Amino acid sequence: MPPSLPTILAIDTAADVCSVALARAGRIVEESEMVGHRHSERVLPMVRTLLDAAGIELADCDALAFGAGPGAFTGLRIACGVVQGLAYGAGRPVIAVGNLEALAAAALRAHPQVQRVLCANDARMQEAYVAVYRRSGDDHEELAAPALAAAADLRALIERWAPDLVAGDAPTAYPEPFAAARSTAVVTLRATATAVCARALRRWAAGERTDPAHAAPLYVRNHVALTIEERRVQRGRSA
Repeated sequence: MPPSLPTILAIDTAADVCSVALARAGRIVEESEMVGHRHSERVLPMVRTLLDAAGIELADCDALAFGAGPGAFTGLRIACGVVQGLAYGAGRPVIAVGNLEALAAAALRAHPQVQRVLCANDARMQEAYVAVYRRSGDDHEELAAPALAAAADLRALIERWAPDLVAGDAPTAYPEPFAAARSTAVVTLRATATAVCARALRRWAAGERTDPAHAAPLYVRNHVALTIEERRVQRGRSA
């Protein structure tokens, strides 16, 4: 008999959308809300809604997954902390999924002709979280690990990697460098908890999971807040 399909609950709070997805019997369903900074208020009620709709409890899940980043500092801490707490209570393992990795998988699945994708999400402060991936069989491989790039350097990054596709919300925040790359298609694509859950299913099949104590977000920015002087300089540049 083939192995039974796992039940995995995934949470993503890396951006202004709070989303929770549940993989069960080969199907993924999602609850998603634009919450701004209210992730901590909404994430647990959304988890409860999904579990109730499926008629299961947390202990019926095989694993819990979360969008590990890069993304908003507080949002990443919320997703990691909530999943750690729930996993401890249920005695279940955790699967951490990179948000840019999940975005790449979603983009390559939606655009089967694409071979190389540059994922770029707005990191605020005139910066973007970026990574580059290449299709490999029915999956993808990482060509450039998640990193922080200045908006002014994005055009050079596109020229260096020559992606077939740019995916993410950075082109909306910083349109100039992407408009200059005429040979590259650009799509505004969000990878929410559904994409995280899909990657977690693949990780589960490969035997990749961890103890909740070892789960951690992926931070690529050490400097998470502007000083008063830096804010003054930024206002002067935008004036």
